[in-house]
Amino acid sequence: MSTLPENAPDSRPTAESPVVAPGAAVTELIEAIDALRARIVAAEQAHAERLDRVADRHRASARNLVHYVTLRGEDLRPLQDALSAVGLSSLGRMEAGVLGHLDAVRTALHPLGGRPAPDPADDDPLSPAEGRALLAANAESLLGPSRPGRETRIMVTMPSEAATNAALVQGMADAGMDLARVNAAHDGEAAWAAMVANIRGVARDGGRPAPRICMDLAGPKLRTGPLEPGPGVVKVKPRRDVDGTVLERSRVWLGEADAPEAADAVVLPLDPAGSGHSPVLSALRPGDHAMLTDARDSDRTLHVLAATEAGVLLACRKTVYWHTGLEVDTPRGTLVVGALPSVPQAMRVHAGDEIVLTRSMDPRPAVSEGPFTIGCSLPQAFQDVRPGERVLIDDGKITGEVVSNDGEAITLTVTEAGPTGAKLRAEKGVNFPDTDLRLPALTDEDRSHLPFAAAHADVVNMSFVRSPADVAALIDALDAEDARGVGVSLKIETVGAFERLPAMLLEAMRWNDVGVMIARGDLAVEAGFERMAELQEEILWLCEAAHVPAVWATQILETLAKQGLPSRAEITDAAMAQRAEAAMLNKGPYIDEAIGALSDILTRMGGHADKKRDMLRRLRSWSL
Repeated sequence: MSTLPENAPDSRPTAESPVVAPGAAVTELIEAIDALRARIVAAEQAHAERLDRVADRHRASARNLVHYVTLRGEDLRPLQDALSAVGLSSLGRMEAGVLGHLDAVRTALHPLGGRPAPDPADDDPLSPAEGRALLAANAESLLGPSRPGRETRIMVTMPSEAATNAALVQGMADAGMDLARVNAAHDGEAAWAAMVANIRGVARDGGRPAPRICMDLAGPKLRTGPLEPGPGVVKVKPRRDVDGTVLERSRVWLGEADAPEAADAVVLPLDPAGSGHSPVLSALRPGDHAMLTDARDSDRTLHVLAATEAGVLLACRKTVYWHTGLEVDTPRGTLVVGALPSVPQAMRVHAGDEIVLTRSMDPRPAVSEGPFTIGCSLPQAFQDVRPGERVLIDDGKITGEVVSNDGEAITLTVTEAGPTGAKLRAEKGVNFPDTDLRLPALTDEDRSHLPFAAAHADVVNMSFVRSPADVAALIDALDAEDARGVGVSLKIETVGAFERLPAMLLEAMRWNDVGVMIARGDLAVEAGFERMAELQEEILWLCEAAHVPAVWATQILETLAKQGLPSRAEITDAAMAQRAEAAMLNKGPYIDEAIGALSDILTRMGGHADKKRDMLRRLRSWSL
């Protein structure tokens, strides 16, 4: 479980917090509750200076956060069992109001033990109902109003097309989008301004406001460097049935792209430096044959379907790998293929191979045998990484252990890369889960975009945040822009951020509107997929205790948004998002369908559960 900042009281069982046996007497239960309460109040007093710094509107929430973290430092399972044995609360649903819940249990225990009702507490305990009301108010203030029948809002990442296609944005809003996410890692301020205009211009039925705008700051870039481009090759294949029979020959137009004959064909250029193309094209006739040897040294015969001075239309019953400079021999002369786009390169690595990450970001050749050398975009890594620490590349597809770091190159041994190896590619994410990287989350580039965010966004999402100092830097920068009306959301995407979340929330509560985004993709890479389920649960609990709205992010209905059909696992995952105040979808060609499906799932699940509480809605599923 996440811990309090430094100087937190020790949470191990003591004489003041006894271990309670499941069959304990009511008197022992009362004493155990009193001891818990005393420790919680002591923790609040220990952090009084931190609590004094938070905004007045967050004071009760900050107190409850300290109470909850202190409470969860205890092993409460024996006490839960003992309370359940006498028919009382098991303390499992007290996140939103810790002291009030404890006091309710304490009050209920007294008559069971033959004692008079205790005197009301004089330290203004917050009840869970009051805490849930605070969370609801904070969620509306940061994320906007929820919809009738659906408490969880839907956030959608804006594609680049949102800058030029207002109808696209309108369609997403009509499907159920409540928040629009603009990613500052892509496009530029001109495109963002156009997106903002299209989002603000959304027409909503029933007088609902336009979607709120959340702007992601990119944060430090941890990426592999470039590889030298490969040769220009284009693969063109015929259409076949399931038995391999050719149903339709491949069609290639070799010539000018805007020619009418180029329709429904793969267009390849002729080499502009080639001589004698025009006489050859003028002499070619339908029915002529052409010969070539493709990029894989396969001999191919092609048929001329049409020819003009602008080019020639060729068909083939076999797959052809066309490459720059390929010579096509015809009965009328030779044609030469022009420059084709380069194929992105990759290097296949296996467990035991050696990878060298270099400070230099110059393009590196793609080699077939190690050592495999590639750049790393984060200079600070070459100061902070130590031997024995892990390095994860491309969402954990490649895991390595650092062997050495001389300040210019980090050498690591691959420990995991799958049974058949994995491809080491350019521009892929790099994670250092064991390294304390001494760099700020707010980069110079982020700071350059803050004036735009302050003027146009409703919420700023802070990437790679890992410490209270990072949070303070963003708050101070927004304050300097006189942007106190812009909310702040902390993206939890590293193990360090997860472990420091209570301290970061206390710092963030100096601000008006505060939220948390559970960036499950990067977090799962760092923590390991086997730990992801418990981490996302604990973040949800912690946010509820702080009355801070949470956004459930990463790969929700990803297959549906991109391919038009969801997996069964995605539906279950989407249903879990109902426990957060917002769920984020990524872009895709079927995004409207994904928004509609998610809205339906969230609406249905909202009738069954609220956070950890089963709502016991009337069920019509069964009959006797």
